[in-house]
Amino acid sequence: MSTDTTMTTAANATDGSAHTIVLVGHGMVGQRFLEALVERGLTATHRVVVLCEEPRPAYDRVQLTSYFSGRTPEELSLTDAEFITAHGIELHLGDPAETIDREARQVTARSGLVLAYDTLVLATGSYPFVPPVPGKDAEGCFVYRTIEDLLAIEEYAKARATTGAVVGGGLLGLEAAGALKGLGLTTHIVEFAPRLMPVQVDEGGGAALLRTIQDMGLSVHTGTGTQEIVTGDDGAVTGMKLSDGSELPTDLVVFSAGVRPRDQLARDTGLTVGERGGITVDDQCRTSDPQVFAIGECALASDGRVYGLVAPGYEMAETAAATIAADEASFTGADLSTKLKLLGVDVASFGDAHGATSDCLDVVYSDSRSGTYKKLVIGRGGELLGGILVGDAEAYGTLRAFTGSVPPIAPEQLVLPAGAGAPVALGPSALPDSAVICSCHNVTKGTIRGAVTEHSCTTVPEVKKCTKAGTGCGSCLKVLGQLVNEELAASGVEVDHGLCGCFSQTREELYEIALALRIPSFQVLLDRYGREGARGGEGCEVCKPTVASIIASLAPTIGASGYVLDGEQAALQDTNDHFLANLQKNGSYSIVPRVPGGEITPEKLIVIGEVARDFGLYTKITGGQRIDLFGARVEQLPLIWARLVDAGFESGHAYGKALRTVKSCVGQTWCRYGVQDSVRMAIDLELRYRGLRSPHKLKSAVSGCARECAEAQSKDFGVIATASGWNLYVGGNGGATPRHADLLAQDLSDAELVRLIDRFLMFYIRTADRLERTSTWLERIPGGLDHVREVVVADSLGICEELESLMAAHVAAYRDEWAETINDPEKLARFVSFVNAPDTPDPVVGFVPERDQIKPDLPLLSIGRRPSEALEGSAQR
Repeated sequence: MSTDTTMTTAANATDGSAHTIVLVGHGMVGQRFLEALVERGLTATHRVVVLCEEPRPAYDRVQLTSYFSGRTPEELSLTDAEFITAHGIELHLGDPAETIDREARQVTARSGLVLAYDTLVLATGSYPFVPPVPGKDAEGCFVYRTIEDLLAIEEYAKARATTGAVVGGGLLGLEAAGALKGLGLTTHIVEFAPRLMPVQVDEGGGAALLRTIQDMGLSVHTGTGTQEIVTGDDGAVTGMKLSDGSELPTDLVVFSAGVRPRDQLARDTGLTVGERGGITVDDQCRTSDPQVFAIGECALASDGRVYGLVAPGYEMAETAAATIAADEASFTGADLSTKLKLLGVDVASFGDAHGATSDCLDVVYSDSRSGTYKKLVIGRGGELLGGILVGDAEAYGTLRAFTGSVPPIAPEQLVLPAGAGAPVALGPSALPDSAVICSCHNVTKGTIRGAVTEHSCTTVPEVKKCTKAGTGCGSCLKVLGQLVNEELAASGVEVDHGLCGCFSQTREELYEIALALRIPSFQVLLDRYGREGARGGEGCEVCKPTVASIIASLAPTIGASGYVLDGEQAALQDTNDHFLANLQKNGSYSIVPRVPGGEITPEKLIVIGEVARDFGLYTKITGGQRIDLFGARVEQLPLIWARLVDAGFESGHAYGKALRTVKSCVGQTWCRYGVQDSVRMAIDLELRYRGLRSPHKLKSAVSGCARECAEAQSKDFGVIATASGWNLYVGGNGGATPRHADLLAQDLSDAELVRLIDRFLMFYIRTADRLERTSTWLERIPGGLDHVREVVVADSLGICEELESLMAAHVAAYRDEWAETINDPEKLARFVSFVNAPDTPDPVVGFVPERDQIKPDLPLLSIGRRPSEALEGSAQR
């Protein structure tokens, strides 16, 4: 690319007034190196020049796949123009280094720019390894490494592909598979090893991961390699030949079979490189030339490893910066622990995950139904050596910090999930000060405590800024928050548990105020009980929907309207509640009519089919035993719902923090194993609790026998039939952190069951935090399940009559929100894309055909370059 005259003049200055550091490469590690220079004041005394091959500055490559879920380049960027200009850094985008003259100490860029250096730092990263198979360069073959790679894959997939295959089932391979799935392709994963993620997980973890990924609709081929890419007459990919003799039809191939150090620039200039690649460096990250450093994936560290994770790269960047500043620092190896979310599945490994230490023992918990696998490796002396977590990695931060020490509780209690007999929760307070909390920046618990006690930090953002903990992958943020609050409390500092900057009260306290004083208005609550500076204001994005939910759940009792689009309530809702529909990724909305208990008549099925056909909607039967319709424009919502309401349908409240569904099996009516009428009970419960607003969504199910076909033990409240009545389970959930529900009471009559559910739900709504599921609430509330049982079964607090009264008021006052809306012209006026042009549809909302239906037509990602004068301009010294 061309460079402007002012910058070129600065770059070729030869007055020798400033020591010049040239950084080759501006990825995640390169940016961390720049930050380390700034922290040591070197940008104030040195000239710093960066040669970047890509057309944009450093971005979060770890989160690359999130482009397909709508994240913008700006959101993934690791720097901005202010950082670059404020510190006088000369950043040259799209202009990589091509040659190095070590004798003259000069670097020549692709543009012809020649830079003299005193210190040269190579952060060139790695390149994707493509197996040398015939056809690897055919049209339709891609690698998965940069934003440009993603753009090319997306464009080809939309134009020419319905099926895609990923070569490689490691970290990047699964990320790439997720991208293809997100593009709507039938997706295959081909992995030569006998299991997915063979470096990070063992056979058991790989099996759990395999089951979960297959359940998502992806096809996995392990233990086989790619022998040839098959092409058609036009030279484009049509399939793959595998080493097991099979052939896999595919239109697109992504190679993601690992990476190799990008060390060619070093080789060409005569620097020492490893036999299998990587620029050889010492403990200070110096190469064989003392004036040249190498950091990140391009470097072969002094322990003989090339590190492909970002955390070791950050340590190397900090070591190089410290050495340049004449400070003592060294990098002799790094922790390879990692926690990732791949295809929505939490996967983590730490320490000696594969049990290579002699005489070690494994403690394993495996639940194939939920896709959960946990293994801890324990040494002979009881010390925790490492572990693998698949499906539920909630304890990763704490467990990793205990590596090398003897945990204060038995190993089996560390792997058992909540609700399955684990009596002790191991918190960060049990960790020693030497425990590493943030592995990305090697921040210990002692450093975090010191940020509070010695540097007067009182919030997590302040501690993050002071220590850099939590600013990398983010997996330590939960533990970080707990440590900060514990240290503040121990120091006698009052911890602000307020809901937000507008209210010093918690959600539970605001609920009690609204109930006790019968306050039906957000504005009245804010003006009377808000923080002094917030009174008279409009509230914030946290408190408005939270208080709206409180008012909605208490509406008939406190004299408020239960209709969320009435008056002041309408202005408090978030996007989904604002339009009574779920916003989808292309700006369209979904329609989810209620189907109580999953039971529906043929006539109503026909109505749904006719509506979907007439409005061109995508139709999907869900795991919640409902039929979802996708692809409605905002102005179509009232028209669609008018037909559905006319046919007897109600809102399914899929858009709200409310009851979603009560699933059921067919029960004793049809099933020879059923012992109770589960369908009738599910319908009764769903109709009773429909529209009930709560801190988070609520799901339920009723199984007609112990075979549990409705999966009631994975719900917020689940019911299982017995020969004597019903067993009630509470506090379960599926999702990313599954939890088995706990048995609250057993052998209940119909009336007893309903009464206990009434009490349980209203007690949860009364005491839970904002956006807190019943599972989390049950673990957090003092006394846990035993306390909840005492309150809602034994009435230990004497509030059960009030809880039942609140529920009775809700049931009596229920009105269907869509039936109210379509009969109110004033409310219908909100359903437009543009207020100033109500008859104009949103031009961005488009669709393309797929499998005889539609899918969102997402525009190609717009990755604009930043203004050259902001990023490439050099601060004159």
